[in-house]
Amino acid sequence: MRYKNVVFDLYGTLVDIHTDEKSKELWKKMARLYREYGAAYQPRAMQKEFEERIREKQRCADEIQIEEVFAELFFRKQVQIEGEELLDICKKFREYSTEYIRLYPGVHGLLAGLRGQGRKIYLLSNAQRVFTAHELSGLDIGKYFDGILLSSDYGVKKPNLRFFEALFVEYGLEPEECLMIGNDETCDIGGGNRASMGTLYLHTNLSPEYRGRQAADRAVMSGFSSCQAYLSDRPVDGHLGIEILLAVIEEMEREMV
Repeated sequence: MRYKNVVFDLYGTLVDIHTDEKSKELWKKMARLYREYGAAYQPRAMQKEFEERIREKQRCADEIQIEEVFAELFFRKQVQIEGEELLDICKKFREYSTEYIRLYPGVHGLLAGLRGQGRKIYLLSNAQRVFTAHELSGLDIGKYFDGILLSSDYGVKKPNLRFFEALFVEYGLEPEECLMIGNDETCDIGGGNRASMGTLYLHTNLSPEYRGRQAADRAVMSGFSSCQAYLSDRPVDGHLGIEILLAVIEEMEREMV
């Protein structure tokens, strides 16, 4: 077995999600919530302040912690909120801004199948822990992972090589024994290639425009919703894209023998 470790991206790879952080209704709800704590904002002004705080932090760091932004919004109104109260407010923001969140069909079967083959499974996601930990629990997939790395905990995100190296160091992994699976050509495939991992690209409804600038070892160009996978540029029929991923991985390994 060449790929002893399979490393997944989360959103757009295993999880289909749609959020709208510019919704007028969202910011009306957030302004109402802040007023309950004594921090008075008009919805549009609050949105503008939120976005500016994020831009400032992103100029100084590769990755931020979103709870710091919400805390600063309180601080600007001379209100101090911290701990569980602050985390609850962050979760409310995510709840208000999420139109839907669901697993792609077959995810449980895929992850269980990989574990059944004796492989270790890891999650490497550009994500905020305050949002994602709760969502992993709600979707009931956290149990499959041998390790979970979220970018907000590390101050870096894909495709930064330091994020991949954090995974290798923390779990004692050899890069050449790891397969990176993701839906983002730059973050997942480009980052995985630079980290000397095997790479498998999934094109899903949430993938950025595919430009072919980062060559994955394999590509499933129809993601989870169709019946075509591409193995060595040969179309292979299957019931769902996700169901043939085990076969894709095994095919990759046979070609390397």
